[in-house]
Amino acid sequence: MANHGIAISLFAGAGGLDRGTEDAGYEVRAAVEWDRDAAATMEKNFDHLRSPVIQGDIMGVPTEQILAAAGLAEDERPDLLIGGPPCTPFSKSGFWLEWKREGLDPTASLLQAYTRVLREARPRRFVLENVYALTYNNKASRPAYERLMREIDEAGYHCTAKVLNAADYGVPQARPRLFVLGVPKSDLLPRHPEPSHGGRWERRTVGNSERPHKTAGEALEGLITEPEPSETVGGKYGHLLPGIPPGDNYLFYTERRGHPDPQFRWRSKYWSFLLKLSPDRPAPTIQAQPGPYIGPFHWDNRRLRVGELKRLFTFPDDFEFVGSRNSVQAQIGNCVPPLLAKRVILALHGEAEQPLL
Repeated sequence: MANHGIAISLFAGAGGLDRGTEDAGYEVRAAVEWDRDAAATMEKNFDHLRSPVIQGDIMGVPTEQILAAAGLAEDERPDLLIGGPPCTPFSKSGFWLEWKREGLDPTASLLQAYTRVLREARPRRFVLENVYALTYNNKASRPAYERLMREIDEAGYHCTAKVLNAADYGVPQARPRLFVLGVPKSDLLPRHPEPSHGGRWERRTVGNSERPHKTAGEALEGLITEPEPSETVGGKYGHLLPGIPPGDNYLFYTERRGHPDPQFRWRSKYWSFLLKLSPDRPAPTIQAQPGPYIGPFHWDNRRLRVGELKRLFTFPDDFEFVGSRNSVQAQIGNCVPPLLAKRVILALHGEAEQPLL
């Protein structure tokens, strides 16, 4: 793998985007992440960091501090800037909150923290990742997206934006995310990677039909994990989980589906309520902070274990997460799958990788 140079990482989280960046040939030399556990995870797994992860509110972290942490002099520029500003105001799952639909979430300004570093650090390339709902035409998303594009232009860059589904790139999880790829206006605009896999997603066929999506069953095959204390699903609805077929959800227990003892009205719950993995399909999107009955659950009628989550996100088995079980769930659920990140970064250089079937 070619050495593409020095990368700096904003909103690093536990390092999913960073792991893919290093797998594609960069060295992540500096990272900014306010969460203590995620920062500790980064420090435990990344050998090229020149300084400890900068922990703090990025709104108050000067660009000069980030560059110095990477070992760059005042007249040096990084080769790559990466980052995924938190998606709170644009998350599809949060649009039931009126104040989010109205665009009043103050964390939207974190996009401006990214463009500020972009403008001041002058990287040779950049990748910005976010939820695909950022492109929605509503009061919260559209103004923020248009401002983001304007600030990228004013910083001296042009860019291309596209929603990529992780499953189309060999990840055993259907996870659509927005990727903005950019370079200075004097350089040739890069392309997003072409899908390497394909199959059914949301009632349509997507991706590359010559290679089927990697399934959850294939990803977890041969994995040995120890039981976790919190994996049992109890409470008011836990007893219903064993009756649900793999790949189905609470709608199994509705009158419309012909259940003899209906427990729910049709479409009365969020789609992932009592959702169970199918071993024959990619996992659905895994959330960072699922409620007690929000899946996907394992087809063995329990919560997914950490080792299984790592496999479904394409983290190496030996990648170590720091923190409580809830913290680890949040760290993994907020990550970009490293395999998808690697393919995006390679595309910046016109390179391609053909993942194994």
